Amino acid sequence: MNTYVVTLLIFGAVVLLTVWLPMALRRLPLSLPICCVAIGVLLAWSPFTPLPALNPLDNIEWAEHLTEFVLIVALMGAGLKIDRPLGLLRWAATWRLLGIAMPLSIAAISFLGWSVLGLSIASALLFGAALAPTDPVLAADVQVGPPQTGEEDSIRFSLTSEAGLNDGLSFPFVMAAIAIAGQPAGGGDDWIGHWFAFDVVWKLAAGAAMGWCVGRALGYLTFHMPEAGRIARTGDGLAALGFTCIAYGATELINGYGFVAVFITALTLRSVERRNDYHGELHDFGEQIERLLMMVLLVCFGSILAEGSLLSHVDWRMVLVAALVLVVVRPIAAWLSLIGCDQPRAEKLIVSIFGIRGLGSIYYLAYASGRAKFENVETVWATVLLIILLSAVMHGTTVTPVMRWIDRRRGLNPMKSTAISS
Repeated sequence: MNTYVVTLLIFGAVVLLTVWLPMALRRLPLSLPICCVAIGVLLAWSPFTPLPALNPLDNIEWAEHLTEFVLIVALMGAGLKIDRPLGLLRWAATWRLLGIAMPLSIAAISFLGWSVLGLSIASALLFGAALAPTDPVLAADVQVGPPQTGEEDSIRFSLTSEAGLNDGLSFPFVMAAIAIAGQPAGGGDDWIGHWFAFDVVWKLAAGAAMGWCVGRALGYLTFHMPEAGRIARTGDGLAALGFTCIAYGATELINGYGFVAVFITALTLRSVERRNDYHGELHDFGEQIERLLMMVLLVCFGSILAEGSLLSHVDWRMVLVAALVLVVVRPIAAWLSLIGCDQPRAEKLIVSIFGIRGLGSIYYLAYASGRAKFENVETVWATVLLIILLSAVMHGTTVTPVMRWIDRRRGLNPMKSTAISS
């Protein structure tokens, strides 16, 4: 059998499913990620497929860079969607989720890893830092709609803005886990000063500053330079991919957090010329690329599950931890962070529950696993993969009816909302 031809056939089918499945699933309590994972499992088990049975620990660099790329595309798309200008009061729920819910989640998940799974301090901290952020890729069902469509209620805005920023903000904790893992036995706390100055202060500041600078520069080139040379005149959404890679690459070159920079670049670009229709072109192209990349990676994720070597480590402790992370830790941490926030109780509950875990967690594990040796790393990977799978199933089957219910409660027609299209 010609492997190349079969690969083309499968890729073509995946592309068509990327287009068709969101429409087909719109009225069903299913999500695109669930279908992608199932397709990956079936393909891996099929004797006619060239798709290999993958173990990410044997392909760390591939796992890191593939998830990294889909994340930065998703972060640019999330930033371009948001109509609400950045501000302390306008983004109050977001700051609470980032400043209260995320640290509480990291602490609680790390404690579960240490106490229940028996992980070392470094591995437990990596476990907590990888799982605390919500995912901008798999959370498309609860994100705001395209630019200037008005589909930006408080639930969708809170979850979109949180997913846009918390990937970058959890990075310092991943770096702390790497630093601890790299210490010799009985090592002291000499690493803390360098970690705080470089991995916290410098990298966050560099990411925010570079994101703003790149966003302003690209905003000028796109909307305000002499009309004959404006990028917006092209009407070509392909520029979104260039914006994404420039922001990320420039920031990483100065050792900043590229995830932070990409999202802030998108927000800054919107602020330069908020009402231009070209934002819609950028968003639409970025969303198509994101959806295609997501499907490919989730098919690979299904192959990882089918391969079975990591999931063979799963025992009752990991199932217990997975259930606690999804049903207890995230909902309680987010609920506590939103106390005093001016939102109806039902909306706070939805924001608290739908903290979807996904490809970002795989990226952090791959990034850290390639830079330091962690004890019981198979346990960490197996538990994280289990949590991602359970999150995709649990959130994917409930998000459509829940968001329809809240839309009807507001007096809206839920079938017109593009934010729940998959």
